[in-house]
Amino acid sequence: MPDMSASASLAMTHLVSFAKEVDEDKVTPGVLGFIVFAAMALAVWALMKSMSRHMNRVDFTQVPDPKADQPEQSPADADATAAEAEPSSQGAKKQG
Repeated sequence: MPDMSASASLAMTHLVSFAKEVDEDKVTPGVLGFIVFAAMALAVWALMKSMSRHMNRVDFTQVPDPKADQPEQSPADADATAAEAEPSSQGAKKQG
């Protein structure tokens, strides 16, 4: 056992000297930051793969609009059609 504590003490001495070489005013993310970043990168990759799979399943063909087959009336034509319908009902009221 004394050998083990001596080697542990020697290892700690090397780690402490290494720690003093690092600037104490400098903040680094460390291993935990790398693990969090890697987990987020994997999550984004999985979500993109899932989204791609779902987008490939979507059918993008459009059904033609039945109203598109009929020619659209211009506003002037619509007013003329409405004017033709109104005099017949107004004429009956004026006569009576």
